[in-house]
Amino acid sequence: MDVSIGSEDNRRMAFTLTGARTGFANLVRRYAMNQVPVFAIDKVTVYENTSSLFDEYIAHRVGLVPLKTPPMVKDDEEALFTLEATGPAMIYSGQLASGHDKIKVATEKIPLLQLLTDQNLRLEAKATAGIGRKHAKWQAGLAAYEMANDEFHFKVESFLQMPPRDMIGRAADLLEQKCGEMEEGLKAIKAEAKGKKKEE
Repeated sequence: MDVSIGSEDNRRMAFTLTGARTGFANLVRRYAMNQVPVFAIDKVTVYENTSSLFDEYIAHRVGLVPLKTPPMVKDDEEALFTLEATGPAMIYSGQLASGHDKIKVATEKIPLLQLLTDQNLRLEAKATAGIGRKHAKWQAGLAAYEMANDEFHFKVESFLQMPPRDMIGRAADLLEQKCGEMEEGLKAIKAEAKGKKKEE
């Protein structure tokens, strides 16, 4: 099996996979999109909102803001964000202030809402780790491939939580871990069957 990088930047990557079967290529694609853990805002508490938008609309928009996700993701790790603003002003994602030194908004230019004169917004938001299989806000990006001459030509696009190379790398690490767990499980089943045969 061989991988060759065609092009790459901090948002997109193209690479060619050779010496693999279709099932494996599809597994890499699915793991990259659905199983790589990323942080996303999961709970929003609105303390003051005199804007023209309902609290639920604002919470939904805040929840879809991509967050930088460090390499080591702990299941119980959380990040707290705060936002306080008074109009007239356009409120952007960059105004979500993080209390975590590594988990921050991935881009500061996403418009959230516009506050008119004397309108106020004050909220607190909690980010947790999750996977794209559970909700789109935890999706690390998109991955697709075309097959030609027994080669898989991948195109990967990150949603900015991490570079596309990291997205594929973390998917590969998860696949390796799952294969190891499966191997250990098969060994245990084989040992149990061998023990029962001896008893007979």
